[in-house]
Amino acid sequence: MTFGQKALIFCSAMGAFTSTGHADPCTGVLPSAGTRFIGVVRYVGDGDSLCIGPEDRPDRWIEIRLGDFSAPELHEPGGERSKRLLAAATMGHTLICRAGRRSYDRIVATCMIGGRPLGNELRRLGGVEGGR
Repeated sequence: MTFGQKALIFCSAMGAFTSTGHADPCTGVLPSAGTRFIGVVRYVGDGDSLCIGPEDRPDRWIEIRLGDFSAPELHEPGGERSKRLLAAATMGHTLICRAGRRSYDRIVATCMIGGRPLGNELRRLGGVEGGR
């Protein structure tokens, strides 16, 4: 069994991600386009959005829409699996990100995890793209 499969099983069993239908808790100030920012993953909203920030300060959590991976929507086939995969791969890990444009109340960013592009890592772990 691969690390990704083990992490997916662990996160599913431990409830390390929120269920559908809950508003995300990310309310931090969004960085300007081009800004490099770093944080620990604290929340996963779906298969291509998450929040990073200090553990004890949800008011500083920055909501990110991944710029290099587009997962199926939660209500679409594969959406829930994509969310579990993103949670398994990232929860509690540090991301280094570069801000792009804004999209609603979040920043579109490309992020690195362990020195690798997060989108590539999700594809390596079996993540399937198909979102909008």
